[in-house]
Amino acid sequence: MKALSTVRGKESDLEKYIYLLSLQDRNETLFYRLIIDEIEELMPIIYTPTVGQACQEYGHIYRRSRGIYISNNDKGSIKNLLSNWPYRKVDVIVVTDGERILGLGDLGADGMGIPVGKLSLYSACAGIDPAKTLPITLDVGTNNEELLADPLYIGLRNKRLRGNEYDELIDEFLIAATEIFPKVLIQFEDFANQNASRLLEKYRNDYCTFNDDIQGTGGVTLAGLLSAMRVLQKPLEIQKFLFYGAGSAAYGVAELILQKIMQSGMRMEDARRRICFFDSRGLVVKGRDHLNDQKKLYAHDMVEETLFLGAIEKQKPTILIGVSGQTGAFNESIVRKMGEINEQPIIFALSNPTSKSECTAEQVYSWTDGRAIFASGSPFDPVTLGKKTFYPGQSNNAYIFPGVGLGVVVSKATHVVDEMFITAAETLANMVTEEDLDTGRLFPSLSKIRSISLEIAVNVAKVAFDKGLAQVPHPEDLEECVTESMFKPEYKTYV
Repeated sequence: MKALSTVRGKESDLEKYIYLLSLQDRNETLFYRLIIDEIEELMPIIYTPTVGQACQEYGHIYRRSRGIYISNNDKGSIKNLLSNWPYRKVDVIVVTDGERILGLGDLGADGMGIPVGKLSLYSACAGIDPAKTLPITLDVGTNNEELLADPLYIGLRNKRLRGNEYDELIDEFLIAATEIFPKVLIQFEDFANQNASRLLEKYRNDYCTFNDDIQGTGGVTLAGLLSAMRVLQKPLEIQKFLFYGAGSAAYGVAELILQKIMQSGMRMEDARRRICFFDSRGLVVKGRDHLNDQKKLYAHDMVEETLFLGAIEKQKPTILIGVSGQTGAFNESIVRKMGEINEQPIIFALSNPTSKSECTAEQVYSWTDGRAIFASGSPFDPVTLGKKTFYPGQSNNAYIFPGVGLGVVVSKATHVVDEMFITAAETLANMVTEEDLDTGRLFPSLSKIRSISLEIAVNVAKVAFDKGLAQVPHPEDLEECVTESMFKPEYKTYV
């Protein structure tokens, strides 16, 4: 109670973040007990949205090192560097190069707050032993001029490494990490669009790895959409999707939606035509120049349109998904137009942190007279319209990645496949109650996150065993095996 009282007595969320990190340093058991017991209150402090501000000010609030920094200066000796980590058994590594921290952009070495925060959630939400986790930041420089000029910036003061040198560093890191920590799960986090999908495709078949911004975001968004279909009482395959933003996160969400739709028997070509992208140059159409391979998959034979409102009027989407990082992109005219086209428009404003959200919950409910089905990437307070109060659901990756990671760790899966994220999405959506849906929630309460992660982990492990990816014998009671593996923050007693 004293620790919780101290947290609540802090004047700002950043001060709460600093206090909790210091508590984690000096009493890890108490830290995790506190986070687990008060997960709904404290998750926004140890992770998004507060972690965004913490990364922006990382050099100014720096207390002690957590994790390992690897730079191009370490090439040729990364294996030796990783060998210095005091724990020989590591189950999960979260690694970033700090180039696209949430929706805040290039924060360089100050992005270490992200892998530290993610791994805290692995332990709090899914029971991954914190002693078996390792946060890593690849300090490959930064193009952020403010950081380069900041005397308290903790990273290398040079522009970002690119090209072959960058790729060689990633190669050596992955080889070294898997040699030092066999069977480790490596999660890529907050890499820029130009690298995120490219690195995932390059390594996913050779290592046990995934990208949470792509696959985790895809999984939790799909779960929210499956919950929304219960509200509409209509199938996902008849919906029309319009993405505002066409980066790696949008692509990850679209690909999982595509695979889920195809399970209904729809051909891939027909399923793709139900999904459209709108980027900084307008509607993504076939024949437009400078389209990358991902955008080409979703470039359709359509008339060009550079105004987003015009794209909505022409395409008449039933579902609008924002992954742009542009504050206020879903303005009143956009939201009202969605309300004109649809009796119950589905609007997901997924950009993080809260300051980057495409719209607020209050705006969406107000501009649609409470008819919209809404979810956001960051938390919003309840909204009261007339006699009804809406509790907007947060499409939080923490619902997905900890459980997926636990299932992979328990089964010792050789690879992480998309089917695991579809299974996780279905599991999560099935745990949403009718009461949740009646109040606007598309996701279950975060207070249930440990049981949610357990169920997801069991079903993900089943995928690993069924697909021949597991490297351990199938236990007689898989759920009991997963449960027994989960870390519990308890003081050890010695007799």
